[in-house]
Order: sequence, then structure tokens, then C-alpha cells
Amino acid sequence: MEKRRAVTRPLLTATIVALCCMPACRREAGPSAPLRLGHFPNLTHSQALWGRSTGEFARTLGKPVEWTLFNAGPSAVEALFAGAVDASYIGPNPAINGFLKSHGESFVIVAGAASGGAALVVRPGAAIAAPADFHGKTVATPQLGNTQDVAARIWFASHALKPRDQGGDLNLLALANPDQLLMMQKGEIDAAWTVEPWVSRLELEAGGKVFLEERDLWPGGRYITALLVVRRAFLAANPEVVDRLVRAHVAATVALGKDPGEHAELLSREIGAETKKPLPLPIVRAAFSRIELTWDPLLPTLEKAAADAHAVGFLSEQPRLEGIFEPGPLERALAAAKLPPLGTTEGAR
Repeated sequence: MEKRRAVTRPLLTATIVALCCMPACRREAGPSAPLRLGHFPNLTHSQALWGRSTGEFARTLGKPVEWTLFNAGPSAVEALFAGAVDASYIGPNPAINGFLKSHGESFVIVAGAASGGAALVVRPGAAIAAPADFHGKTVATPQLGNTQDVAARIWFASHALKPRDQGGDLNLLALANPDQLLMMQKGEIDAAWTVEPWVSRLELEAGGKVFLEERDLWPGGRYITALLVVRRAFLAANPEVVDRLVRAHVAATVALGKDPGEHAELLSREIGAETKKPLPLPIVRAAFSRIELTWDPLLPTLEKAAADAHAVGFLSEQPRLEGIFEPGPLERALAAAKLPPLGTTEGAR
């Protein structure tokens, strides 16, 4: 029942424009139409990887799932705006940016997906032992304005390190995760602020060393790194489908959370099917030492992420996130699964 569809970044804009010229892109899907669901080939999106590999999402939904693969959050937001997907797993900063840009009209969060998993990794031989050592260095982030890019800018600013475009000597470079790995192996970047499984790949395949785990910067070590969002129009037209999607997401979180290592081979194979290169099992297992799967959107950390994006200049006004989370589908999913309500549990298993 699963349908696979991948959209790569260079073709994404043209693809969306073409789709939006078609009437089918603008009208809401009927009860029998496939659910169009986006995600990244990242372990912070493990529920999607698991659901796609096992077919459990399609079974719970009672309809096919048409999967769309993205490499970064802004690409997924563009697709949501265009109506090219009905729902997607994305990071917090793209979710915030898209919500604010559309004045809250495009999509809403219906669940959290993952906490943690991000870190600053330094290249061996880069001579970086303290924050001051980043002067004059080249540091990569996955994409300008994405979640890790904002976190990096906030942390560097707290240590009086300015990017070159602000008169400093720190070279912040937006670089896709696979290119980060290649360039660190070649010695062409000094560090990268990224997210799993790329943190572990930089460690195990490029000899990198974790300089800072982002969880050390957050109270309790928990902060949101992945969310499940749904277009408002789709939710209004298909509330029962969204309820089933969130139930599938909660079930996947429970199944994976019992023993992530047990599912390492499945997740590795699924990433291989999507990217043509399976993820080595040691990397999957290492990555899960930093990731907590959760259905809790951890809204206070989302609000902090929004304030940080404003502080570094990616948001022109102080963000207001009222209405960004629609709790109904998650509340019903937790009740159906006989799990404690949101707010009385940490939201993960």
C-alpha cells in the first residue's frame, strides 16, 4: 500500500510550481485518496521511517500513504504551502517560520516526534579545545535558518563570536549534511553543528569529536528537534484521517521507544531504501544514545527556539505562537492507547 516519492532540493521549487498549476493540488483529498506525508531520512524522524518500512501507518490509516522525502525543513514548508503534501515531519524552526509566514493559516503541529540529537562536532586536527578557538574557523550548519543553524548562532554569539557577515571572523557555512561529512573528511571544514545520524557519522566516519551536546544547554536536557504538522485545510476536511495518523505516530513512538536498538536494522534498511545507502548499525545505535522519541511537542522549548530565531535576525518581530499546536488529535490518540494525558507524562516510551 505504500507509495514512494522523493523530491530533491534542486527540483523542489519547479516541482511545487508545476503541482500548484494543477487543480488536483488545490483541492482536498477525498476519503480514499492517499495521505501525502513528508519526512527526512533522519533518525529524529524515526516514527516515519518505521511506519514507512513496516506499512503500519497505511494499515492504521486504512488507506495508502504517498511518502515524500525532504532534505531540510524549509523545503517541506514550501511543499505544505503549495498543498503538495498533507502532513510532514519537520524541525521546530521551519515549523515556526512557516506558521508565522502564513499567519497561522497554513498548518498546525499535531504532535512532537523527537527531543535531542544535535551536537557541535569538531574535526580532528582543527585545534579546537575551547570556544575562543573557533575564531577564524569554518563551521557548517545544515541550512541557513534551520534549527541547528539558529542554535549555532545563539551559542557562538554567547561567546562573542561573530560570523563574517556581521564583522566577525567566524565562517558559518550552510552545507547539506552529506557534504558536511565529505568536507570534514577532506579537512575543508573545522566543525559542524548538526543532528543525528550525522553527529555519529561525523564521529565514526570522519574521526570528529563532540565538542558540545545541545541538550547540555537546555533545562532537563530536553528540547524539541522534530514535530509532526498537518495542513489546516486538510485537518478541517479530514479530521478522522488526522486522528488515525496521530494514533499511528503514537504507536510508532511506543514501539520504537521500548528498545530503539532492537529496531536498528530496520531503520538502517529504510534509510538505505530512501537514500540508496544503508546507515551502518553502529551509527544507528550511537545516534539513539542522544535521541529521545516523544509525542510531546515540548512547547516551552519551541517558544525558546522562536525567541532565538528572532534574536539572531531570522524573524523581524517578536514571534507569537498562539494556535500553533492543535492538541485534539493527540489527546484522542493518547486516550485510545490508554496512555496518560499530555502534561502528566514526559510523552515518550
